[in-house]
Amino acid sequence: MALATRTDRKPSLTRTVWDSTVGKKTVMAVSGLIMLTYLAVHMFGNLKIFFGAGDFNGYAHWLRTVGEPFLHYEWALWIIRVVLVAAVVAHAVSAYQLSRRDIRARPSKYVHKRPRASYATRTMRWGGIILGLFIVWHVLDLTTGTVHPGGFQSGHPYQNVIDTFSTWYGNVIYIVAMLALGLHVQHGFWSAAQTLGAGSAARDRILKTLANVLALVLTAGFIAVPVAVMTGVVS
Repeated sequence: MALATRTDRKPSLTRTVWDSTVGKKTVMAVSGLIMLTYLAVHMFGNLKIFFGAGDFNGYAHWLRTVGEPFLHYEWALWIIRVVLVAAVVAHAVSAYQLSRRDIRARPSKYVHKRPRASYATRTMRWGGIILGLFIVWHVLDLTTGTVHPGGFQSGHPYQNVIDTFSTWYGNVIYIVAMLALGLHVQHGFWSAAQTLGAGSAARDRILKTLANVLALVLTAGFIAVPVAVMTGVVS
């Protein structure tokens, strides 16, 4: 007599966590903090443009030689890119699935209006879409040179930045995206802190203040570059 075999297996812990709302929010929080760390470092590097072409191009070259001779040329940069892409995909997928889950949980409109949320909260979804499209354009512009205005010069990022921000549309795209980034960071940082258990009644004011400061610094730091090119401070 053959023994009956069980074909139903319990889902793995990873799948169980991912399928839960808390798990998806945690993925969003962690991936968001990874991107926030990258943005802070990226902004700091961008500001080197104020020290001239030599410093800016030298910094870009240094990024490609980090870790040598243990790592080959550009390996560290590619590791950063892979981690960043994984964070962006995880953030976007979890955000989309949480949004769909929220819609399914309330198929009909609320009878009573909910308290009015902040502008940043209400624009998180559109802000995410704007930033996603901007990332594609930014890579095609200053990394591959596919949509770069004029002649893209590999190994000369200073001149490439000048070219981009010498066009009206390059400035508009960049500045609009950075304003969306500021709103996204303002709400996202505080939300991530709550998800990861850092929030409390005593710390909420500090966390909100920190979120506002981070959003302001990042927005101002990134926008400073196109403004400097437009006004001739950097040329």
